[in-house]
Formats: sequence, C-alpha cells, structure tokens
Amino acid sequence: MARLNRSEILNSVVASQLKPAGELPIFSVGDTIDVHYKIIEGDKERVQVFQGVLLADTGGRGISRMITVRRIVANEGVERSFPVNSPRLAKIDVVRRGDARRAKLYYLRDRFGKSRRLRDQRRGLKHVGGATTT
Repeated sequence: MARLNRSEILNSVVASQLKPAGELPIFSVGDTIDVHYKIIEGDKERVQVFQGVLLADTGGRGISRMITVRRIVANEGVERSFPVNSPRLAKIDVVRRGDARRAKLYYLRDRFGKSRRLRDQRRGLKHVGGATTT
C-alpha cells in the first residue's frame, strides 16, 4: 500500500471542497453581480442577496479565491468579501457587464456621483483622445 505524502493529502482535501467548473458564471472585475449568500439566524437558514460592483477578484484559483463586492447603501459604501468556493455561497448572477481596464477597482472608493459609474461593456470602448488631424 502506497503512502501519501502531505501535499497529496492536502490537494485531495482541497479538491473535494472546490465547486464544479460549470457552477460559477464567467464574471470579471467591473461587473455588477448578485451574490446569493446563505445566512443562519438561530435555527433558520435563508439566502440573502448582495448586489454590487465587483472590485477585486483575489487569491488566484483554488480554495483561497475571494471576490470583493461594493455597493452603496444610504450614501455609504459597503464592501463585502466572499470566498468563491464556500458552501455558503449559493450562486452568483451577473446583472450587468462593466468595462474596466484595471485588475482592481479600488479607486471607486473615493468617487461619488456620476464618476462612480462604469461604462457598459456592450457599448465597447470609445476613443478618449484628442482631435485627429487628417
């Protein structure tokens, strides 16, 4: 009987905790997403929806992957970080695709009003340069 070393045991435990590949939708930074998260209150369990802009997708891949979602409640910014492979995460829905040119959108924390909005990905990139000469 072959003995497993520590890394093989660790990899097998981590692989059993990961969600299947087709369960999560394809989302990227800048998208507005609905995160359905299971909450336990006393002996009852319910699903709470947190809708906001995806600021960061950290941790790379595997069990340590986290997403940070930001929303505005009563003119106050609220951020939550969710582990993507958590059993408490029921599902993620993409509401709107945002067009971001950065990997992390932490600069949105300092913005308010119309400058907080991101361009929609369907409209495509617009040229943001000066006048062209012909």
